[in-house]
Amino acid sequence: MEYKDTLNLPLTDFPMKANLNQREPEMLAKWEADGLYRQLEEAGSSKPAYILHDGPPYANGHIHIGHALNKILKDLILKS
Repeated sequence: MEYKDTLNLPLTDFPMKANLNQREPEMLAKWEADGLYRQLEEAGSSKPAYILHDGPPYANGHIHIGHALNKILKDLILKS
């Protein structure tokens, strides 16, 4: 018996493998065709600029996306 057979997992239509190296170019092409970035810019054009004021030093070395995400989420929660 396999371990996965002992788990009570939901059945979904989602593939188990992401295949991001194939799917990502497809998604980017669709977003480009739909003009998604332009739509986002237009939707936020009437809102005031959002500036994240923060900078070095970082205890864990150079800034990376984890630092940015943490700072942005903290700012959003505090400002809302």
